This record gives sequence, C-alpha cells and structure tokens, in this order.
Amino acid sequence: MTEHSKISRLARADRPSRQGQSLIERATARFDLNSLIARPRFLPSEVSRNMPAAPEVRGLAGPEQASAPANDPQVAQPAKSAPTRVEFHGKAHPVDRDRLREQGLIVPEGAVTALLEEFRIVKRQILVQAADLRRQNAGAMAQRVLISSPHPGEGKTYCALNLALAMAAETESEVLLVDADFAKPSLLSTLGLPGGPGLMDALMDETRDVRDCVLGTDIPGLWVLPAGGTTNHDSEYLASSRTARVLERLTEGAPRRMVIFDSPPALAASPAAELAKYVGQAIVIVRADRTGQGSLEDAISLLSACPNVQLLLNGAQFSPSGRRFGTYYGYKG
Repeated sequence: MTEHSKISRLARADRPSRQGQSLIERATARFDLNSLIARPRFLPSEVSRNMPAAPEVRGLAGPEQASAPANDPQVAQPAKSAPTRVEFHGKAHPVDRDRLREQGLIVPEGAVTALLEEFRIVKRQILVQAADLRRQNAGAMAQRVLISSPHPGEGKTYCALNLALAMAAETESEVLLVDADFAKPSLLSTLGLPGGPGLMDALMDETRDVRDCVLGTDIPGLWVLPAGGTTNHDSEYLASSRTARVLERLTEGAPRRMVIFDSPPALAASPAAELAKYVGQAIVIVRADRTGQGSLEDAISLLSACPNVQLLLNGAQFSPSGRRFGTYYGYKG
C-alpha cells in the first residue's frame, strides 16, 4: 500500500491532534518531517530564483519612439508565436504485460485494483500541483517530476513505473518515463523494451537530438527514454549547461506532457541531486518498514534544490483512517 504526503513547515505546536489523522499525516509525524525543508509549493519568488533572468534590453530609438505607448497601433508589436511541438516518432514497442503482472505492477487494460486506485490518487495530486506551478510561471519545470529514495530497495522504480502507467491513462495528457539511474538502469528490462541510446548519449553528444532516443510503447500515452551509455562522469554531464537545453526539448510545445525521472537513490549516487535542480516536484519514496529518520533527512537535504519535496509511503500494511479500497469496492489487491 502506498500513501502520499507533502512536507510542511508547521511547528509542532500547530499540528492537529492525532485523533482522526490519516496514515499520510501519521507518517509525516512519525518521521518528524515538519522541521526539515521544503515548503509544499513554489512561491513566486522561489520560481524566479529557479528561472533564468530575462536579459535587459536597452532602447535604441530616439525620444519620440521611446515615448510611444506600448499599445499604440502605429507601433509594430513583435509577434508571439507558440513553440513548435516536439513530437516523438519512436516505434511502438509492445510492453510485456506478463512481466508487469509478475512484479506486482499496474497492468494496462487490466482490472481496476486497489493498487491502481492508490496511484490514481497520487497521480491526481501531482497533476494538480503541476497546474499550480504552471499558473506561477514555473515553465517546463512544472512538467517534471523526480522519483528518488534514500537507499536502494525502497521501491522508487516500482513507484515510478506505477505512477507513469497510471498517468498514461489520462485522456488529455501523455507521460515520458525517463530512466535516469545511469549506473543501474532497469526500466527497459522491466517493461520488456529493447535497448538503445538515451538521455546520457544526448548529454554527451551535442549533435544528437534527444527526441530520437525516445521509445514508443503500445500503451497509449506512454513513452520511455532509456538511460543511455555508461560513463564515469554522469554527474558532470548533468551539471553542464546542455542539460537544460536537452530537458527543454522533451516538453517543447507540449504543455500537457509530464516527464517522470526514475533517479538513483539520493544517498547512493549523485545524479539525483543534480536532477533536482530541474524539476518542479521531487517525490521521495519512504519504505514503511525500512527507511530511517536520519537517512530520510539526509536524502531530503540533498534534493533541496527542488523547493517542492513530497513523500510517498511505500509498503504500508495498515491504515489508521480505515480507508481500504479492497474492502470498500471489492477490488482485488
């Protein structure tokens, strides 16, 4: 069972009483996250710090032209053209449904299960937050979500896959799932997709268009970008100025395309901290029976370049709020 929670800055004295709290709220209290870091959403000032400053343009016109009002019909206004939509043209490879089923993942076209309902709730909160970020002029960062965890084995890839599969079912949007775990990529093998060039190849080779590395699937709305070639300098490539241009290319002209990064564990490899600079939301996977308080604090600190860090509680076996989709709807677990 998974639960989703935002990290707040509420002081201990401002917390509501435990009576009637959901598992989400109790998980947050259990890890004492209120004193850690991020505010749950962008503030306009925070967005501006993450966006490049607009260049100052000094007028070259004479006094008469400089004093003309901006809305004067006699003064030619620059035309604002929408950016050309970047389309992916990768072949639609079949996703291995049996492998998804064997690993306990959401199976497209399958029955509605408790797992699917839980990730529908997580998906909806992420999409609502993305819409808020767009209204606050966060740009393409609003469309990017980083999935990480403190240590290996806490379920980050499992949650990234399920979230992408749930999000692909949206009728008015699509999702690009990016394997950013360069040292131990696993998305292609889990989905049964062929290998090929990926994100790291596009970062290393300036002549390569990253959209040509994107793989299509037979699941409508789901695209996959492999990790690509291996290198000992993955963090250095991610820290280069080319990264921003490559990531912009993934959503150019496509405001309803969400990009989900399956990154390495934050405490095991450095790329997660680098990618946090480019995303609007970071989801830290917390394993209910494994993740320690100290590890969680360290991971959140490393991802603090993203001002919107949230938690997803994985492996929960109880629900103090009494909410159980399986018993209420009769869904299969």
